[in-house]
Amino acid sequence: MPGQFKYGVSVYSYTDDFGSVMTLEDAFDHIADTGATGIEILGEGQIEGFPNPSTAWLDRWFGLLDRHKLEPTNMCSWVDMRLTLSHYLTVEEGAAELERDLRLAHRLGFKFLRPKFGVTSRDLIPETNWEAYVERNLDLAAKLDIVICPEIHSPTPINHPVTQGYIDLIERTGSDHFRLMIDTGIFQDRPLVHWGSHQVTDEMREHMAFLNGIAVDPEEFIGIAKYVGFVQAKFHDIDDELVDQQIPWRPVISAIKRSGYSGYMSSEYEGLRAPWRAIDQVRRQQVLLRQLEREYDDGGFA
Repeated sequence: MPGQFKYGVSVYSYTDDFGSVMTLEDAFDHIADTGATGIEILGEGQIEGFPNPSTAWLDRWFGLLDRHKLEPTNMCSWVDMRLTLSHYLTVEEGAAELERDLRLAHRLGFKFLRPKFGVTSRDLIPETNWEAYVERNLDLAAKLDIVICPEIHSPTPINHPVTQGYIDLIERTGSDHFRLMIDTGIFQDRPLVHWGSHQVTDEMREHMAFLNGIAVDPEEFIGIAKYVGFVQAKFHDIDDELVDQQIPWRPVISAIKRSGYSGYMSSEYEGLRAPWRAIDQVRRQQVLLRQLEREYDDGGFA
């Protein structure tokens, strides 16, 4: 039997609730209540005092981890190439931002760091200095035992120069501390009805093609699985019958299981931002993914 998935939840799932009607403690409680064992956060958005949280905040963080029996999985960060319109980051500045976030992730107990590099195209080609930022930090990542995981995110498919560029760096350096993060939104094969708090219009679809889904074949995951360190289980809408309205989870789970991947499946809800809806949607996804994994392991589908 293939290795079992580990299940986590990104606090990003609770955007608009978090920081308004939901505290950090509430987020921990909701995540633990799903049966998940991992918590994923956005550094700049969810660490009070980022990048230098207070001792009191750190004490609260580790107390919540212990109380809810959760482990830190992935911290999302940004390397901001255009902090001002008149200045691009130098290699030294970009590498320093990545180093800062690695050290903070280590302080908080995370094993993965997702840096979002500035992009230069609609299909998310990263700025040219991204490779230099990473290479200058590979030794530090190894010392801290953190895996740097840039994200393959719609509208970038698996078979694309962005993905290949990351794989080329893995092959060239031989580093175990640089891997891919796969966002399952790339497998979306039906259009979104809502995006954030807005109903999707024809004009939005014309200018933001990813709203219709790029429908990457889940079988393509198998070819890159050895380079994958983390999976963000992106989704938008699961109905009362536990049927996802955009992501074809059956073939996705089948491909990921057959690939041998046994890391985290971290729920990342990005559907309608109505009050409290995310809590119910995350619970639904956690149930759905576990059901499908059990069914697969029992020989229920190929």
